Amino acid sequence: MIVEMKDDKQNMIVFQEIYGSSPLKKDYFRKSDGQLLVVDRSPKYTSVSQFFRSVFLPQGYPESVSEDYVAYQVWDTVQAFASSITSTMAAQAILKGVGVGDETATVLAATMTWLLKDGTGMLGRIVFAWMQGTNLDCDAKRWRLFADILNDFAIFLEILAPNFPRHYFTPIVCIAGVCKSVVGVAGGATRAALTQHQARRNNMADVSAKDGSQETLVNLAALICNLVLVPMVTGHQFIIWMLYLVFTAVHLYANYSAVTSVVMETLNQARLHILLQSYFKSAEIPSISNVNKQEPVIFAIKRKIAIKLGSSISYVCKKMHDLDVLESIYRQGRYMLALNRQKDCVYIVLHEDSTVTDQMQSLVQAEVIEYVANNLQDKQNLSVEMQEIAAGFLEDNIHKILQVSYKLVAMVPSLLHQMELQGWDTQRALFGADEWRAHWDFTHGLEKKKDF
Repeated sequence: MIVEMKDDKQNMIVFQEIYGSSPLKKDYFRKSDGQLLVVDRSPKYTSVSQFFRSVFLPQGYPESVSEDYVAYQVWDTVQAFASSITSTMAAQAILKGVGVGDETATVLAATMTWLLKDGTGMLGRIVFAWMQGTNLDCDAKRWRLFADILNDFAIFLEILAPNFPRHYFTPIVCIAGVCKSVVGVAGGATRAALTQHQARRNNMADVSAKDGSQETLVNLAALICNLVLVPMVTGHQFIIWMLYLVFTAVHLYANYSAVTSVVMETLNQARLHILLQSYFKSAEIPSISNVNKQEPVIFAIKRKIAIKLGSSISYVCKKMHDLDVLESIYRQGRYMLALNRQKDCVYIVLHEDSTVTDQMQSLVQAEVIEYVANNLQDKQNLSVEMQEIAAGFLEDNIHKILQVSYKLVAMVPSLLHQMELQGWDTQRALFGADEWRAHWDFTHGLEKKKDF
């Protein structure tokens, strides 16, 4: 709100106001008779555009959402339209398969097929959520794309199923039902994670609601197209398959473009790996956009040495010598890291009081070991300390590898500061740590059982 004083008391502008970043503007004049005159300075047709803006976009747009909001929503709209078209073809195929239009089909057989399809889908939903629920937050972009690829496969099975004999039809649609249930879990959960990223004013509910409005509008447009398409393609399998291939290609491309347009400032293990491997090589923190561009959205990131964060001590200590090695290195630490050369795996045990920073430190140490392992034949890319670690690899000296790499963890405070200057959010992280936590005291020992 701006107050402007003018010499002309009879036409004084006392207030000017705007509605967010929209073109809605008003001036307030003090008239000579003491009345307040309101003059709308908004451009022509602003009320119409503002109406659609308020219906389909979050309040405060674009300041209330992330910078990648428009790009993601545009591609998400395209994929939703393509998916609605192919889903209608699949629905028509299933109705044909259960006996609609077939005088020999019975209501009981159709009902049993539908119940089996729904039942297996429910079981699939529960099992998938149990097995992958945590990973959906950590790798939202990858699982989002996975869900849409699986959805296209499920639609393929549903369109194909009526071409098989009746005793094969039910198992095929049950498999498709399981796939669609997995799609529901993965798609819904990752959409929530992406909404959290997009909402910049604690307005997740508003962003989610407006996303629902946009999707409903797209589905309505697709429904109108389907009313025209379905009568034209019914009974023409070649045309149905051609439309399926075309719209599936559009669907996959739009989904890939959507997830790759998302630029997340929070760190997961994949983004941290890309960031640190670049930092070790160039001593510069890569930008947020560059890291997100390199983040894989189809397959998991390739590592020479796997990382298990939040492991049980049983994976780390097989005998007292192992414990002695860890004690000599991590006496004052809030995590312990062990390297298994046979399995090419790093196990990280977290203290019960460990924080996000401690997890970051443990992963930095693990990434140092990974970087050295990848450059054993090209030591010119290694610092002096890293060359000592390389020597430990050649000597098969695990203690030396862990001891020297742990010293490099001292870079973490400076590293975090540089990351924050680049815009990275270092206070929140999605590293996907397992739930094992330990309590230790190498100095005095634990006199009584710790109650967790």
